[in-house]
Amino acid sequence: MKTVLVIGGAGYIGSVVTELLLDQGHQVRVLDRLFFGRDLLAPLAKREGLTIIRDDTRYTGAAAFEGVDVVMDLAGISNDPASDLAPRITEEINLTGALHIARLARSAGVTRYLYSSSCSIYGHNNGNGERLTESSPKVPVSLYARTKIGAEDALAKLNDDNFTVVFLRNATVYGLSYRMRFDLVINLMTLYAYKHRRLYVMGGGQQWRPLIHVRDVARAFLLMMDAPKEKVAGQAFNVGSTDQNYQIYRIAQMVRDVVPHTDLEIVPDDPDKRSYNVSFDKIERELGFRVEKTPYEGIVEVKQALEQGRVEETIRTKTVHYYRYLLDAEKLLQEVSYNGKVF
Repeated sequence: MKTVLVIGGAGYIGSVVTELLLDQGHQVRVLDRLFFGRDLLAPLAKREGLTIIRDDTRYTGAAAFEGVDVVMDLAGISNDPASDLAPRITEEINLTGALHIARLARSAGVTRYLYSSSCSIYGHNNGNGERLTESSPKVPVSLYARTKIGAEDALAKLNDDNFTVVFLRNATVYGLSYRMRFDLVINLMTLYAYKHRRLYVMGGGQQWRPLIHVRDVARAFLLMMDAPKEKVAGQAFNVGSTDQNYQIYRIAQMVRDVVPHTDLEIVPDDPDKRSYNVSFDKIERELGFRVEKTPYEGIVEVKQALEQGRVEETIRTKTVHYYRYLLDAEKLLQEVSYNGKVF
């Protein structure tokens, strides 16, 4: 049994990681700003071995790291549009915050630090038709991707004999979570097909995306926690399945297969120029990792959850819309406050 500190443990991936860790009997501390509400972890809150710490990665102190064996850092402004809303804050959280957390962990004697990165760092990068490996050039097309690259570069310098740093470059995630997101391609398409029976496929649908179920990502984090140090120290791993690289149009077709009577409308141009077809051979070869879920299973589970009322679209399920709402609310409160109070 280990004591694991999950940074961003109330988030889309983090909450599922937290559940799997508790299932295995580990002591889990969740450190999260709780932007999306404390109630998201309510189903787990009474589980034995869970401690929830409301704090900000930019400012948190050393106390949360005492006695911790492993830190899993899944915090951050989590997609391209949200990152562009407030570039300074994005850099502070995704880059400065990550480095601050890692330094505290290292000073506290934590032996393993797992950093949640992204395949989006490869950007628009499959023009030669070859699948992208961990050593392929990084061609970021967004601030989000640039902060992930910057964090990887800075954190790599902290890796040493006593502090093992590992980078997990996740594919595009799908599936149900305690903190549901409807701004990820499979989840979003399934929602729109269910509600409107119509999908708009941008950019001709030719862009490539690697996909992975949220529970498979969580399994990868638990695997990295226990993997032999000599196999993972200072290493980056693409996390996903080579078989789950799909073009956007094919993803839309899969959604249509599950949600009948859905019309597909091709929109010829799209400002999103990301396209990456990724190899996940390394994580399978070195660690034996294979995904258990398929996109069809993810589409079905999201559709069924919508039908059964177990999940619904709200402003909190659309990251960029919710961040914009919070920023607008903060501005309004500042305008109407007097001596620091509204009333």
